[in-house]
Amino acid sequence: MLDRLTLPLIVAAAAAVTLLAMQWPQGYGARSIAPFGHIPVQQTPEMKATMKLEYDQAMRRQAEAAKAIAGTSGPAAAAQ
Repeated sequence: MLDRLTLPLIVAAAAAVTLLAMQWPQGYGARSIAPFGHIPVQQTPEMKATMKLEYDQAMRRQAEAAKAIAGTSGPAAAAQ
């Protein structure tokens, strides 16, 4: 191909990809600018509340499991 045709096409493609990348930060969890973006699902108040509830339940289960293990591995368990 001729350089007169190829180089402007390469420049136009690079500009198009750059503009697209500037409008597409949503994949990293950031909000896109106004006409394109929306609040990511993980940042909505309902999802934050659900995630906090699940985290608290997991920590409670972990503490109970640690307490159960500590209770069974004491001196009373060694005597049995």
